[in-house]
Amino acid sequence: MVQLHGTCDERFGEVRDALAESLAKDDVGASVAVVFRGEPVVDLWGGYADAGRTVAWEENTITNVWSTTKTMIALCALILADRGDLDLDAPLVRYWPEFGAADVRVRHVLSHTAGLPVWDTPITLEDLVDPPKVTALLAAQKPRWAPGEVACYHAVTQGFLLGEVVRRITGKTIGAFFAAEVAGPLGADFHIGLPGEHHDRVAPSLAPPGGMTVPPPTELFDVAPNPELVPEDTNTAAWRRAEIPSGAGYGNARSVALVQSVLTSGGAGLLSRAGCERALEEQYHGLDHGLGVPMRYGLGYGISGRNCFWGGMGGSLVFNDLDAGLTVAYAMNQMLDAIVGDGRGMSMVTAAYGGLG
Repeated sequence: MVQLHGTCDERFGEVRDALAESLAKDDVGASVAVVFRGEPVVDLWGGYADAGRTVAWEENTITNVWSTTKTMIALCALILADRGDLDLDAPLVRYWPEFGAADVRVRHVLSHTAGLPVWDTPITLEDLVDPPKVTALLAAQKPRWAPGEVACYHAVTQGFLLGEVVRRITGKTIGAFFAAEVAGPLGADFHIGLPGEHHDRVAPSLAPPGGMTVPPPTELFDVAPNPELVPEDTNTAAWRRAEIPSGAGYGNARSVALVQSVLTSGGAGLLSRAGCERALEEQYHGLDHGLGVPMRYGLGYGISGRNCFWGGMGGSLVFNDLDAGLTVAYAMNQMLDAIVGDGRGMSMVTAAYGGLG
């Protein structure tokens, strides 16, 4: 019998069952959270924080949620837009004069259509902890396609592009802006750039058995990842401390759901209702040439109807249903070989809908 901890409104008992099943099958340690109409109704965790299954996953265990972090930086952009400080249709050069591609707009970055999916210059893992270097390279790089016309997942570059815009507007790095303007007011234990005093709470990322399969090439894009990110390489103090805004956010399901439920609870004092709706503004519908699958992109999120979502390499996920007022988040340490989701997170989402009757 898998032992779970935390709280669960009995209406959402199917979520508890889904987490227990996942822990019994694929997971080592994991957490799931549901916020419904602004109220937390599920906050559960279980399993282990280490591969040897000797250290329990506890209430305040956190882990790298990889690209689920992109929903956090998207929220930063939506907040700045709502305040009138950021025009999502403006070219990046308005805020970043050194940026060379005058036709790349902020909305292109948010929708993975900026034409800068990878660096043309070879990048190492160590380079990612040097934002001035990698942002300067992007500023000098020519887009591969006309911005706005082709979607090709900006797996790592998106965060540095958007992060530099935020820094030019606010004077703060995007991790510092997120901490001060989002996580702080909400009391959310989520970090983009993790201070050293929190490292002992981290459940390291556990690589998929057999490694991670790179998506197959499409007719427009056949480039190896640059840099190639191996999960084991990211379980370092340097990676945790660095602000890598596209894929090095640390939290658990509780903190992910708390932040993202801003969109499903009318703004939570951080966004207007109209500002929440902007996440659903379709920017692209068609094949993503980086992921090799059809996608609909809104402003910073994948979208489907009145839902917006995104997940992280290996399995983490957050899902927002703006009409139902429902946010579901799942975070775990055992990655599976799935770039675009492996079913565990969506099993939690499906179970949460069972609680709506």
